[in-house]
This record gives sequence, C-alpha cells and structure tokens, in this order.
Amino acid sequence: MPQFLARTIKLIWASPYTLLGAVVGLLGLATGGGVQRRRGAIEFHGGAVRWLLERVPGIGGAMAMTLGHTILGQTPAALDIAREHEHVHVRQFERWGPLMGPAYVGCSLWLWLCRSGRPYRDNPFEVEAYNHDDCRGPAGHDRA
Repeated sequence: MPQFLARTIKLIWASPYTLLGAVVGLLGLATGGGVQRRRGAIEFHGGAVRWLLERVPGIGGAMAMTLGHTILGQTPAALDIAREHEHVHVRQFERWGPLMGPAYVGCSLWLWLCRSGRPYRDNPFEVEAYNHDDCRGPAGHDRA
C-alpha cells in the first residue's frame, strides 16, 4: 500500500478523536493558548487546555493528553517533556481508531473493579507509552 494512502487511512480512522481534540484546542486558543505542529500531530497548550488538564479526574491532573492526532499540553515545556509518550498514544489511536476510547476506559474499569490495579498506570495503553518514553516521573507520581 502506498505510504500516502496508508497515512490517509490512519488520519481518517483516528479523526473522530482528532476532531474532539481540535475543538478543545480551539477553546484553548480562544482563551489565550497556543498551537504548534510537531511530527504529524497538532499540539495545543495553555488557556482553557491547561485549565482542563489540571483537572483530569482520577489521576490528579495531567501534563498532556492525546486525542487522535491532537496533543493537548499544559505548556510548551510540558509538551516537550511528554512528546515521546504522547506520540505512542497517537500511534495507538491510528491502530484503534474509534475503538480507542472504549478500549482505554474498559481497561481502566477492569483494573479498578476486578484487578485492584492502578487504573491509570497499569492500563496497557499507558504501559506501552511509558515503556517508550524517557520521562517516567518521580517515584509514586504519574505524569500523564
């Protein structure tokens, strides 16, 4: 399959989440945030994006979060720190497409209800991302 066609299919497959991330990012831009493009993803930071990430439920806030090909970060520095981790999630969205949200939430619920695990850090999607980045965060503290 030609590379252009494969890339287009991945973009379309992840597009429902990319659109959601873009809406949040545009809200951030409207409230003083910024935007940049890095490695095929659109990164938004600051403004309402920062406010929302500081309040991510269940994990006490997040430095960054990925939705499709959109990465939301509290600040440009947070995006620099989290970029490798978040690009693993971009590839996961390319593989899972619209099923990513239910699969991610389902894994976390299963860990929380049935396994007494850590619903965020033990989630297989996060395990894969943390295994591919160099920023594991301080002991006992997860950075999203």
